[in-house]
Amino acid sequence: MLENLKRVILPLALLVIVGFLVMVVSQTAQVVDMASRIDPRLGTAVLWALLAVYAGLVAVPVVRLLLMPRPLKPPESDQGPEFERHLKRLGRRLASNRELTGHAFDLSSRQGVEAALAVLDERAEAEIRTRAATVFLMTAISQSGRLDGLLVLVNQTQMVYQIAKIYYQRPTLRDLARLYANVAATAFIVGELEDSEVGDQLAAMTAASAGSVVGAVPGLQAVTALFVNSLVTGSASAFLTLRVGLIAKGYCDALVKPQRKTLRRSASAQALKMLSTIISRGSKVVWNAFAAGGRKRARSALGSVRDWFRTTPEDDLPGQSGGQQS
Repeated sequence: MLENLKRVILPLALLVIVGFLVMVVSQTAQVVDMASRIDPRLGTAVLWALLAVYAGLVAVPVVRLLLMPRPLKPPESDQGPEFERHLKRLGRRLASNRELTGHAFDLSSRQGVEAALAVLDERAEAEIRTRAATVFLMTAISQSGRLDGLLVLVNQTQMVYQIAKIYYQRPTLRDLARLYANVAATAFIVGELEDSEVGDQLAAMTAASAGSVVGAVPGLQAVTALFVNSLVTGSASAFLTLRVGLIAKGYCDALVKPQRKTLRRSASAQALKMLSTIISRGSKVVWNAFAAGGRKRARSALGSVRDWFRTTPEDDLPGQSGGQQS
């Protein structure tokens, strides 16, 4: 199944990359053309400036990636000399981790290594919650399917990289591809926790949050349906982001090689727990955005009616002509 998944993901990844490059080239050409119309020299300067920005955006993550230590491959079992060697290598790597500065752990023992990983887990979960909350708000408010998909993909890709950075790994390009492939395969493989069950829980949490928020702000029923639909979209995107992040964390902090189905089931269950807080807090922000838009449209409509009454002769107003004839 993993091989079949790789055969599907690789062409899709190439398609996304090619499409992104075509879009970047097209937008760059438009910007340079606009600048050239003002002055040809300005167009040349804009072109070189954009190329420098692109080069920097590519070079910075590559350099940071190369500065990270190589990843450690956990053994199949926590028993035997292979595990002991892995534990020692992991302890040495954690000793140079800047995220653990100020902490004192006995990294020569399993208890010390697990305590250090617990600290990194907290940092990683904070990053995951932040990314998921960002995705929730962006997809709930934007209401643009194609843009939402791109935003979710970009945020999840960056999140996996940041999680790897927290655990201070330096994967090669092949190792990084393996990490993303493992995360993708685990996120989409059929597991014990059925998608229908997840969907029911998402619907319940969304309905509860929508009911509490809408009930607190009367007079804006016109945007309620759109608001609920937005919460559903944002919740689904945030849940997927949480699950991807937790799966990535599961691979990075594993002392032994994790099982995909077990990891996916655990990540899904934990993501649902973390999602309730994101929906509860984020729904208020989304409602305020929609309510502000609804009030703005209402004020605009009221202003149009007032202007119409001011500019329309009294004889043409509804009901006036009939009264004068009588």
